[in-house]
Amino acid sequence: MVFQPSTEPAVFHATLRDQFETFLDEHRSALHDSLNGLTEEQARRSLVTSKTTLLGLVKHATFVEKVWFDEGITCRSRAEIGIPGSPDESFDLHDDDTVASVQHAYRQACAASRRATAELTLDDLLPGNRRGSLPLRWVYLHTLRELAQHCGHADILREQVLGGTTSHG
Repeated sequence: MVFQPSTEPAVFHATLRDQFETFLDEHRSALHDSLNGLTEEQARRSLVTSKTTLLGLVKHATFVEKVWFDEGITCRSRAEIGIPGSPDESFDLHDDDTVASVQHAYRQACAASRRATAELTLDDLLPGNRRGSLPLRWVYLHTLRELAQHCGHADILREQVLGGTTSHG
C-alpha cells in the first residue's frame, strides 16, 4: 500500500481532513505490510489465547473498514455486505484465506472506504451505527485508534513469529 508518511513536512500544515487520512493510510499500510514475507503457516500461527493471529488481524481490519465505512454510511446490514455479524467472528480463518487473498481484500476495503468518504466532510453524520448517527470525524478517530492498537499487536506477533526481527520487508 502506498501512502504519504505523516512525517512529511507537507502533512504538518495540511488540513485536518488530510492529516486524518494520512494517519489512517499510514496505519492501514503498516497493518497490511505486517504479513509481508511471512509463510502461510507463520501468518496463521496462534501465539496468544485469543483468536488473534497476524492473518486474522488483517482480516479483522477488513471487517472494521466495512463496518465503519460501508455499514456506517449505507446502513446496509452486515449480511448484505457479506461480513460476519460480530467482531470476534471476523478473526476466524477459513481454508481459502491466504496472505495474498487477505491482503487483497484489505486493500480493496480500504480503497472502498476512501471512495465512500471522498465527498463527505468531517462533520457529516454517518447514520448506520447502533449508537446512532456519528460524525465522520469521530469515525476517523475511532478507526485510527483501532488500527493503532492492531498495529501494535501485529508488531509483537511478528516479532514472536520471526524470533526477534520485525522488518516488514
